[in-house]
Amino acid sequence: MKFIFYITGKSASGKDSVYKALLEDKALQLSPIILYTTRPMRDGEKEGKEYHFADEDTYQTLARNGEVIECRTYNTIRGPWRYFTVSSALDDNREYYLGIGTLESYLKIRDHFGKDRMVPIYIKVEDGERLKRAIDREIASGKPDYKEMCRRYIADDEDFSEEKLLDAGVEGRFRFENKNLAACTEAIRSMIIGYQGK
Repeated sequence: MKFIFYITGKSASGKDSVYKALLEDKALQLSPIILYTTRPMRDGEKEGKEYHFADEDTYQTLARNGEVIECRTYNTIRGPWRYFTVSSALDDNREYYLGIGTLESYLKIRDHFGKDRMVPIYIKVEDGERLKRAIDREIASGKPDYKEMCRRYIADDEDFSEEKLLDAGVEGRFRFENKNLAACTEAIRSMIIGYQGK
């Protein structure tokens, strides 16, 4: 493995759209990091595509065996749901991986594989525009949860503070403004190609 490119950013910044576009660009030869989750599979999802679906016993076994690199647990009305990265999701047979997640998950994966292999991609959007996008996304979901949306929006200020970004090494060259999805994706694509040429 040469590099793990890792997308992070505040909610409604367009991370998922950029992630999907980069994976679909076959010239980049990026392999996705497929996370595990203990939440139930949703309509339209497939095992091994969006996630590997596991139960709590599987998570506990993987954790005991030292295979869980990082884990985030969210307390929901249906109980705790875990999202976690397993070391076997990445192997040395592939040169370039693309991941997506929180700044905290980026740091834990970086600590596991080393700074030399990790390339952060921080996507940012002006806060007012981001709030508009978040509201539009909730409406489009058909089951808006504005309380949860607001919780995420407020939590992002702490999770992605300037101090935490700098501590994580996410300096200017790793930050991409998403005013226009195509332009933002192309700028990130160019950076990835630069790293692949090393």
